[in-house]
Amino acid sequence: MQFDYRKMTASDRYKLMAQSVVPRPIAWIVTEDEGVLNLAPFSYFTPLSSEPPTLIVSVGHRPDGTPKDTLANLRKRGRCTLCLVSAELLEPMHYSSKSLSHEESEAERFRIPMIEVFENYPPMVEGAPSAFACTLLQEVDLSGSLTRPLILKIERQYLDDRCITDAERLRLDCALLARVGASYAHPGKQIDAPEIPNF
Repeated sequence: MQFDYRKMTASDRYKLMAQSVVPRPIAWIVTEDEGVLNLAPFSYFTPLSSEPPTLIVSVGHRPDGTPKDTLANLRKRGRCTLCLVSAELLEPMHYSSKSLSHEESEAERFRIPMIEVFENYPPMVEGAPSAFACTLLQEVDLSGSLTRPLILKIERQYLDDRCITDAERLRLDCALLARVGASYAHPGKQIDAPEIPNF
């Protein structure tokens, strides 16, 4: 079966893409404006480059075409704290995907504990296995799209000590959640890479 994306609605394209490119990591982004913390999860997200150290995340707009709070706050403040998500944080992360008014904080509405880790950046979600302090490096203009891919530069990273399996070689195992279509996934055991034979 083949699908011609030129003849499909954006909604149907999303359904196919979201279930084909799996699993996708979840960026739980914390931004701030006028003392109000905004928390929002995004699964169109991935590392982009290690030089400069960057991540890319796609942020949509509200149904009325106005920017979501994450995008508006990043445009205004230029900084965010991007948390990764463990299984223990599934419920509050999912709850925070609910659209609230700009003046209402998901942290307060859903009683999500926050903790100050990075100076001059929004707080991170308490219990997150890893978090990045990021600055907005660049917006990508996708012609005709309300989705705005954002390139975020990593300034600092927090890691829970329990994620570090080998500090000397920087080996990690954070057991992070991922997005698969409309559901979530908890990746199973890690599989060692096979040895490449000499031909």
